[in-house]
Amino acid sequence: MRPYPSRPARLAAPAAALLLLLGAACPAVAADGEPDRDFTIEDPRITESSGLAASRLHPGVYWTHNDSDDGPYVFAVDSRTGKTVATITMRGVGEPRDVEGISIGPDGDIYVGDIGDNLDGSWSHVWIYRFPEPKALRDATVTATQYDVKYADGARNAEALMVHPKTGRVYIASKNEDGGGLYEGPAKLTAGATNTFRRVGEVPWVTDGAFSPDGGSLVLRSYFSARVYDFEDGRLGESRSVAAPFQRQAESVTYTADGSALMFGSEGAGSGVVRIEVEGGQEKEGPQEKGKPSGSGSPSSGAGEGQDGDGKGSVGLGAVIIVGVGALWFALRRKRAGQG
Repeated sequence: MRPYPSRPARLAAPAAALLLLLGAACPAVAADGEPDRDFTIEDPRITESSGLAASRLHPGVYWTHNDSDDGPYVFAVDSRTGKTVATITMRGVGEPRDVEGISIGPDGDIYVGDIGDNLDGSWSHVWIYRFPEPKALRDATVTATQYDVKYADGARNAEALMVHPKTGRVYIASKNEDGGGLYEGPAKLTAGATNTFRRVGEVPWVTDGAFSPDGGSLVLRSYFSARVYDFEDGRLGESRSVAAPFQRQAESVTYTADGSALMFGSEGAGSGVVRIEVEGGQEKEGPQEKGKPSGSGSPSSGAGEGQDGDGKGSVGLGAVIIVGVGALWFALRRKRAGQG
């Protein structure tokens, strides 16, 4: 799917392989019939889930999409079963190039970000597609509005698209080995014209992001971590870490519709989506330690792998992974620097 990997992607390959080997030994968790819990995406067509958005009209349903080379498709997945309950085909948008993010605005529209650029800034523009969230969950073809997007400071790679749930303003977080930027779009997107996004903040390596339902927080995740930022007047505030799960290729995150938890997803066939309670969130099934997965088991690419009754197993394994991957990462960077 990615014929021209970027330098960060080449450096991350050994780390991804390590996580793949660790995750492959862990069984998948079957859905327990409760919405917004840990679940596994069952649809064999969804092999590169790169974004998640909690439905506003259909409780327990999450919208997702594949990465590059898949076509103009968006899938509605029921978290109770892990099964796809609707496939939406977008028309009027040309051929998507590298779809990396999805979000739902206060108007009830679904925004799809065709914003990836694996050549690290080789494309002069990217696109955002927009259509109303369907009221009925069934396969359908919809006419979507296409917006041309460019960045005020030049082209770049990005994987996170977030629509503010109060203002409707669209934000994009770029992805870069040395840290990216948070970009703010115009107050209103305009079809048939170029929409320029301007840098308004500095962020770490980001593979996805999402606003809380009240718009007061913004979560940004990477392959190995996640942070929640206070968000006010269109700017980032104080931040704090979140106990993100370890996943094979950590690509997506969204808040549940009620804001009580974060749902973390990954790429891969039969990939797992893991619920993590947020601070102050109301848990659905009895007491649960903050920052711990809420499901009863271990999704194939989720958190809690090797976990014992008090959750210490996953924490110990996570520490080992971080140390090993970190050492490998910096060793590779040092080696490349010496060869340059």
